[in-house]
Amino acid sequence: MSQQALYDQLLELRLSAFRKALHEQQSNPQFTDLPFEDRLALLVDYECSQRHENRIRRNIHAADFPMQAALEDLDFSPARGMDRRFILELGQCSWITSRHNLIVLGPTGSGKSFLACAFGAAAARNNFSVRYLRTSRLLHTLSIAREDGSLTKLLRSLAKTSLLILDDWMRDIITIQNGQDILEVLDDRFGHTATLIASQVPVSDWHLRIPDPTLADAILDRLVHNAQRIQLEGESQRKLRAQRTMPNT
Repeated sequence: MSQQALYDQLLELRLSAFRKALHEQQSNPQFTDLPFEDRLALLVDYECSQRHENRIRRNIHAADFPMQAALEDLDFSPARGMDRRFILELGQCSWITSRHNLIVLGPTGSGKSFLACAFGAAAARNNFSVRYLRTSRLLHTLSIAREDGSLTKLLRSLAKTSLLILDDWMRDIITIQNGQDILEVLDDRFGHTATLIASQVPVSDWHLRIPDPTLADAILDRLVHNAQRIQLEGESQRKLRAQRTMPNT
């Protein structure tokens, strides 16, 4: 078999990284003294590594995060009220594997969205499927799906997502239809997948913001009782960043 024919077959088998590494081996005389098994192991390892990196990129792209965020970039200043060990333990994603929930609370600008995205990125790197949505956009999307007949398909897609991040939770007015839609989403996910809620509204106020008490009970039952919580404190991170970037006069 000619070299080009071998390269073509590797592409046909979707072993593009293996093909690239093989070309590098054949072009580098340092590899000629290695045993066949060692050279093959290097080729397979490179292919596996590239596939892993590609999965991470696909997961992050599909999540549609509004910002780049990572746990290693967090500010753990005492004023923010974050327990470093607790946060880093959550970053290992065992709560997602256990199909539990996570609630991130704090005032406006305290960094809830950044932290939610950082946890989402950690999940994506650990090979979990992730989707980030602002709650208002989720409700709008569900409303459109109901009208055009694609609601069942959307609900199935959300149910299969390992980690669903709902930001700005309870910020806007919730109608009875909104509450029914949220319950549909949470019903499919409860006990099967994990949900992260980011909100400036205290958990104690959630029940009052849902107009139907029965719906409120059902929604909170599926979100709160198996959830760990993080309470962020301190000044607005947006304000602090703005002060740091303002020129001195």
